[in-house]
Amino acid sequence: MRVLVRPILLFVILLGMWLLMSGHYTPLITSLGIISCALAAGMAHLMGGTDRDGLPTHLFARLPGYLVWLCREIISSNIATGRIILNGKFDEEWFEVPATQTSDAGIVTYANSITLTPGTVTVDVIDQTKDGDGKTRFLVHALHPDFSDDVRSGEMDRRVSAVEGGAG
Repeated sequence: MRVLVRPILLFVILLGMWLLMSGHYTPLITSLGIISCALAAGMAHLMGGTDRDGLPTHLFARLPGYLVWLCREIISSNIATGRIILNGKFDEEWFEVPATQTSDAGIVTYANSITLTPGTVTVDVIDQTKDGDGKTRFLVHALHPDFSDDVRSGEMDRRVSAVEGGAG
């Protein structure tokens, strides 16, 4: 029975999101949504996607605080990006930034958070764990040095590591 807890939890999450975003609650549409969510959860389970990395339930408790902070960062970066675009003062920059996360979910969360913040894009994940210094780094493109300074400050890295359960 314990084996089915994660697929059932995934089904509940998918169905909840589907119900929130659908806006159509007729019996036919709702039953098709339930079937779709059940099939997606079942397929994810069969592919091994409901393991600790595929469905990181251990992150759920610390995630809301991070998402609130990330939304504030996205809004402020949107404003700054708009100003740069309107002024036409691009000074793009390419740089590498270290990632201190230990799990795949943490690394993906950090890389996606950089990309979600306007003005910066994670272009590549440089995994040095196999043949290098053992640390993961990201290649990041920024529209302006101010954005690169924000990423280099390490605040986002620290917050993602805190969500992941590390120091921070």
